[in-house]
Amino acid sequence: MFHNIKSLRSFIGAKDYSLSRQFYNDFGFEELKLSDKMSYFKSGDFGFYLQDYNIKDWIDNSMIFMEVEHLETHLKNIKALHLENKYKDVKISKIHYNDWGNEYFIHDPSGVLWLIGEFKNP
Repeated sequence: MFHNIKSLRSFIGAKDYSLSRQFYNDFGFEELKLSDKMSYFKSGDFGFYLQDYNIKDWIDNSMIFMEVEHLETHLKNIKALHLENKYKDVKISKIHYNDWGNEYFIHDPSGVLWLIGEFKNP
């Protein structure tokens, strides 16, 4: 089946919508405010929706994988933003080396888990 996909976007919630909006702006995404309770955050052709909607089970189980080029450089640039110092609950891991590729993890202020990875070339 051919879907002819133009975009594929996830929805994530926020414990503190205002704080999460600021975090994602600082994280390097461009915000397009859609309403008082929802924004679209994008980088290039990719993005996601952030909602002012706090459902603990949903937020605690939300994970987003973002593939990047040059993972080590990406982590260095993210660390230079000092997000862990600016936001109490933000955590950034070291790089984990795997058979399929490498990744590091970021927990946003609400606890949403971002997996930032780079696949190995075949």
